[in-house]
Amino acid sequence: MTFADWKEGHQARCRPHLLTLRMLASDDAEVPSPWLATAKVAQATNAILAEVEAAGREVWAATGGSPGPGIFLSVRLSRLAAAAAVAAAGAGDFTQLRRHLRRFEALTSAIWAVQDVSR
Repeated sequence: MTFADWKEGHQARCRPHLLTLRMLASDDAEVPSPWLATAKVAQATNAILAEVEAAGREVWAATGGSPGPGIFLSVRLSRLAAAAAVAAAGAGDFTQLRRHLRRFEALTSAIWAVQDVSR
């Protein structure tokens, strides 16, 4: 199995969770209750981060233990964005939630791009 196959598998497992986040971040989305939004955001962001970290470990192993530029920093930034999104959902601040979810998605896309370069 090639790295491209591994990465595609990780990205495919992220898609349903990214869709959930996109739906929550949509301006015309029906606003769920804060506790439900918190649960959905936490579940989706944790699943995405798990896949990104698994792919990062595979990059690390494939490159002989040499981490690609920015992978670890990118994952840490995504964790912070996820935490901010969960906090905004819990506070019922859906404007901030949408902003944080969009940022989380952009950071996740950047991580995939960095992993492409790193292999």
